[in-house]
Amino acid sequence: MTNPTTFDERYRAISSRDARFDGQFVTAVRSTGIYCRPSCPARTPKEANVTFYPTSAAAHEAGYRACKRCLPEAAPGSPEWDVRSDTAARAMRLIADGVVEREGVDGLAQHLGYSSRHLTRLLTAELGAGPLALARAHRAHTARMLLVGTDLSITDAAFSAGFASVRQFNDTIREVFDMTPGALRARRREHADATPGLIELTLPYREPFDAAGLFQWMAARAIVGTEEATATSYSRVIALPGGPAWMRLTLSGSRLALAARLTSLSDLRVLVARVRRLFDLDADPQAIDAALAMVPLAAPLVAARPGIRVPGAMSGDEMLIRAMIGQQISVPAARTHLTRLTEELGEMTDVGPQPARLFPTMRAIADHGTTVLRGPAARTRAIVEVARRLADGELELSSGDDSAEQRGALLALPGVGPWTADYVRMRVVGDPDITLPGDVAVRAGARVIGAPDDPAGFTAWAEQFAPWRSYLTAHLWRASAAPQPSSENLSASSPKTAKEASE
Repeated sequence: MTNPTTFDERYRAISSRDARFDGQFVTAVRSTGIYCRPSCPARTPKEANVTFYPTSAAAHEAGYRACKRCLPEAAPGSPEWDVRSDTAARAMRLIADGVVEREGVDGLAQHLGYSSRHLTRLLTAELGAGPLALARAHRAHTARMLLVGTDLSITDAAFSAGFASVRQFNDTIREVFDMTPGALRARRREHADATPGLIELTLPYREPFDAAGLFQWMAARAIVGTEEATATSYSRVIALPGGPAWMRLTLSGSRLALAARLTSLSDLRVLVARVRRLFDLDADPQAIDAALAMVPLAAPLVAARPGIRVPGAMSGDEMLIRAMIGQQISVPAARTHLTRLTEELGEMTDVGPQPARLFPTMRAIADHGTTVLRGPAARTRAIVEVARRLADGELELSSGDDSAEQRGALLALPGVGPWTADYVRMRVVGDPDITLPGDVAVRAGARVIGAPDDPAGFTAWAEQFAPWRSYLTAHLWRASAAPQPSSENLSASSPKTAKEASE
């Protein structure tokens, strides 16, 4: 399945009420003044009355309001923003992370390398709405989640969604949903056993969803005292812009529930965006699985694990440090090193159900890493230097980075070679088309299925899976023989390994 782009393709999708396309575009109906998700159960409108928009923000700007029946804001996000690497997609990832609320349109434009005026023109031409309207649509979506899915007061919901005032919140809800906040609140689930201070939401995703594989991945790499994972849940503490936060993601049946405690309620939409990226919840698994299964050697992998996801990252800085520490050692050894680092340098927080340690700040690692880190002196120096550059702002990593530019910036760092750079951008940017030919587990998985396992041969063979090679990588990690080598380490015989170890 690919995102339909022509009018006829999209009209066929809404005529069949195909839920696979929910979140990929919206249908605005001129005769009613509303917009819907493709799977809306209402009668299919006449073609002459239909306009398709790439985002709900564009429909808002054109004067339409959200359908009260299908609630298009409750659909999973568009997978396009993860697949595409252009300015519009990078902007959407940063807007979801709350950059406009924290830094304004000027800050967003600076991240993307444009003037605010040019960025507004570009996004309006591409997406039908400028950055302020796109950010407003995200706030409206978050507000709907809070009003329908939590017991937060309307005032708390307003500020948690990122609105600057209750009046602005009320006006936006009425304009977008043609309902008052109180009317939306009347639709909420009852929480008879609600815990004070605990926010609970349900996160939408597309089926199939290999949640078990993600929880298993997280459990193997969980930093003791910071993260915890079981067969059906994952929890951790993390520093967000407004202060420490705790989150727990739990799968119960087909419901993916997020529980959170925040220092600042305004961080909620940031947390939701990062959790969605961590668990790759906006992916289009049917399109990915169909493409991978076209290659006979990979078809059994897809059949065994439909809906596989590529783990993302909740912090680019943290991900880079974890990858550098995990080079050339096993998953358990990397976990031991990271746990020691966090125990020594991480700050305690009581934001969650019990006290826990935050992953160390880059400043703490830069100032004290040499006394805590173990292993080759060259690697320790490299990690400390990278932490210093991150702490001083000389290097910035975010989901809104251009993938190729981020790779170049990473390769310029001491101790960072191609494997580390590619692994980081796979997880931080969410690049769906990354191969790791020097990775031990990838090559072991290739041997298991009878594919070439030498770096050059594997790279050539994997080209047929573009643009979904990151998902092939995830399948090969799973297919590798037990005990699985670290997906966060390198082959001792890989030429890249020697290079990274010596830098």
